[in-house]
Amino acid sequence: MSEARTPAEIEAAIVRRRQELAATLDELAVRVHPKTIAGDAKARAAAAVDRTAGRAYVAVNRALSDVRERFTDEEGRPRAERIVPVALVAAGVVGLVVLSARRRRG
Repeated sequence: MSEARTPAEIEAAIVRRRQELAATLDELAVRVHPKTIAGDAKARAAAAVDRTAGRAYVAVNRALSDVRERFTDEEGRPRAERIVPVALVAAGVVGLVVLSARRRRG
């Protein structure tokens, strides 16, 4: 059988249990406080934005590297045979946009 506890031991156990319950209640009060909830939501939103920005940075960096590889040779020099046609198409598109804008005004 178990040993019988003295009244002092029982009182000490009750005091310990009350302190544990008080600490638990304090922790719960902090967790459900509106400022804590808002702060947690803000932190989650900031983390989501950081993740999204990081993914966007990686995607843009990869795209720029791909473009750079297409328009430069292995030594990093520009490849005119690829740059000139793209520049001509871009100039044509800009010219069409300008003509279209002038026709709308006039």
